[in-house]
Amino acid sequence: MREASFLAKNEKKWRKVETILDKRMDMHPDESIDLFQELTDDLSYSRTNYPKSVATKYLNLLTVGIYQRINRRKVEKWNRFLIFWREDVPLAVAQKRHSLLYGFLFFFLCLTIGVVSTHYDENFPRIILGDSYVDMTLENIEKGDPMGVYKSEESDIMFLSITMNNLRVAFYTFVAGIFFSLGTYYFLFVNGIMVGAFQYFFLQKGLFWDSFLSIWIHGTIEISCIVIAGGAGIALGTSLLYPGTLPRKKSLIVGGKRAFKIFIGILPLIVIAALLESYVTRLTEAPIVVKAGIIIASFSFIIWYFVIYPYKLLKRKLVEN
Repeated sequence: MREASFLAKNEKKWRKVETILDKRMDMHPDESIDLFQELTDDLSYSRTNYPKSVATKYLNLLTVGIYQRINRRKVEKWNRFLIFWREDVPLAVAQKRHSLLYGFLFFFLCLTIGVVSTHYDENFPRIILGDSYVDMTLENIEKGDPMGVYKSEESDIMFLSITMNNLRVAFYTFVAGIFFSLGTYYFLFVNGIMVGAFQYFFLQKGLFWDSFLSIWIHGTIEISCIVIAGGAGIALGTSLLYPGTLPRKKSLIVGGKRAFKIFIGILPLIVIAALLESYVTRLTEAPIVVKAGIIIASFSFIIWYFVIYPYKLLKRKLVEN
């Protein structure tokens, strides 16, 4: 390639980098790394073909400038951590909001099926939850402690087992999306039916509010995480099913990265839900105001972080660009 063609092909990109460095403009860490890789390639090519050119010296200065920014970013690892939770996850949620909505609507439909099925067949919870669990719950109800199941193990052991189980369920729900989203829909179906049957079972026993104010202390976050994992799985499958203008492989990579960020975003919440279930839900005698406060706070956070904030952040980014 002639040097003039090389310069014309890359001038716009180099001018952009020069402007960023001169004005000390903020850049996403991933963008800095991508630019550094591109500039390194350009510099290598220029050194090989035009070793004495002014362009080679110019590219060397740009590459050093970007390299220094990356090193400065490495020193600010905590900043990168914050950026991931403040921008990466919410933006991925905003970009895949339709998949998350489909996951929620499907889960809610399945929950409704569980409610209706239990309403018309009192034995339905036995089919879904198992005879042993239903019999144990009935015994606890007779003892005057319907939420006794949450006191059946030591808190520490319970925390570990619940955390591992919920992480496993969320992971399967997400990864199953690779099967054109069908696997994810299956896990949402099973969990939706189960939640609907479980909650309506207590309503039939006249214990709706007692159960609601205990179960949803942890359930608000736990169930939300399963639904969000489902939305991420649907996003994964959709990127494979509907690549748009991108090659299918490229679409899967791009969509998969965004979906994976969403999945990573719920992992700390799964741990928090397990902590609540193991250490707080068992406090059945706690004041109603405390229980309701935890549920409202949990619900408010989920709505803010996964609905309101992503929308506002995406809107702001679009205006800035």
